[in-house]
Amino acid sequence: MPLSNGYSINSAPSDEEDSECLIETDAVPPQCCSARLNLAVLMFFGFSVVYGLRVNLSVAMVAMVNTTDPALEKNSSNVHACPLVPGTENTSETILQPKGIPQYQWDSLTQGWLLGAFFFGYLGTQIPGGYLAGHYGGSIFLGMGVLGTAALTLLTPLAAQLGLYWLFALRALEGFGEGVTFPAMMAMWARWAPPLERSRLMTLSGSGASFGAFVALPLTGYICQTLGWPAVFYLCGGAGCLWAVFWFVLVSDDPRTHRRISKEERDYIINSIGPQGTGHGWSVPVLPMLLSIPLWAIIITQMCSNWAYYTLLTSLPTYMDNILHFDLKSNSFLSALPYLGGWLFSTLSGVVADSLIERRVFSVTVVRKLFTLTGMLLPAAFLVAVSFSGCSHILTVTFLTLSTATGGTSAAGVFINQIDIAPRYAGFLLGITNTFGTIPGVVAPIATGYFTKDHTLAGWRNVFWAAGGINVGGALIYTIFGSGKIQSWAMTEEEREEAERNRSIST
Repeated sequence: MPLSNGYSINSAPSDEEDSECLIETDAVPPQCCSARLNLAVLMFFGFSVVYGLRVNLSVAMVAMVNTTDPALEKNSSNVHACPLVPGTENTSETILQPKGIPQYQWDSLTQGWLLGAFFFGYLGTQIPGGYLAGHYGGSIFLGMGVLGTAALTLLTPLAAQLGLYWLFALRALEGFGEGVTFPAMMAMWARWAPPLERSRLMTLSGSGASFGAFVALPLTGYICQTLGWPAVFYLCGGAGCLWAVFWFVLVSDDPRTHRRISKEERDYIINSIGPQGTGHGWSVPVLPMLLSIPLWAIIITQMCSNWAYYTLLTSLPTYMDNILHFDLKSNSFLSALPYLGGWLFSTLSGVVADSLIERRVFSVTVVRKLFTLTGMLLPAAFLVAVSFSGCSHILTVTFLTLSTATGGTSAAGVFINQIDIAPRYAGFLLGITNTFGTIPGVVAPIATGYFTKDHTLAGWRNVFWAAGGINVGGALIYTIFGSGKIQSWAMTEEEREEAERNRSIST
């Protein structure tokens, strides 16, 4: 039977059992039209914009570059890894742009560096962004992160005309601005998400990333062919600026300061979260964090999972173009299809995970591990299957879609685990884990460019095998060392005293 009241799992771990304690609080007010659901929806659209800003270059690159490899133009007979689509044998590989739109001769290695440039900047602001968001509140950092990135995106055509170094620097600056967004989201949910609603609220808001990729990829392809690639960056940047207006008008850092929240909902959120729903102050237990095995399990697992995710996010349009020879519109739609599945699976996983925890079918630890295993092993298997698909368009698109779709279930696993083990420090911890998790975003596109410099199926097979193998390794590490219990170093003084009382009573 489902529980009729709200419960808190932000309680001290018991020495006698491994499952998390559930403490009854006030009755649960409905989610429909609630302040917490409105916050999740706004975050959803915010991260949709964020990922639109992040992936637009991946598709626009196909139109910006007038040939995949300039050296190939010198050969009279280009060798294609897969046969061309019937009717396109004599057409140029160059994507024609409206008159006056420039195109550039960038080889695959240069493209890999440009696609990875975003993550060089993204690495720099994760930890300070999470720390400051945990102290001051996350709304200003999330809002300014999106707004700053959107404003810089408007300058992309100008930077491309000025030269490679300017474009690389601009993309790195965009990453620098966007780096605070996910830690700020986690810091906000530490104050807003009742423990038994964490999975569904956080996966709903975070699934905006997959939805944004799903919308942005085909829309970018269409805009490139109709208006020219510069319009992509103007429209995406404008959308981000528009979203920021709604965000700053409607959002508050804390339910205590929200102007339109009902008293019933405010009391429910505050009471269910308890002492963990406050800022962590200037002091954080850095050394215990560095020695925390569950935290390192999250770090390593997210790095492994992100390798496959970022490989597909940045390089899939290139694969569709160079190997399968889809036209730009088909390329961008089929590159987006996996993210539709990822969005649906991640949203559903949050609902199922909360249900399992609320009904006490499994502990939080077991739920996080189940969803992480599902979200890493199945994608690995489908990526390996892609490597055996050869030039079959149907099999390749099917396996790629299934890989990303099933990977969405890890959204209710390792990707929200920081708030389980240390709610008060969740934003700071996400900054740490995302910093490490962004390293594949830098390395994976460069490695893909290296593996695929000859544009062969064998090179892409290495890309998919490497991603699948890394996924399996991460799943095993999390299964052994992961945890969903609040860690002793993350407890408040009040919680420590309560834990001591519980131990005394148990004794």
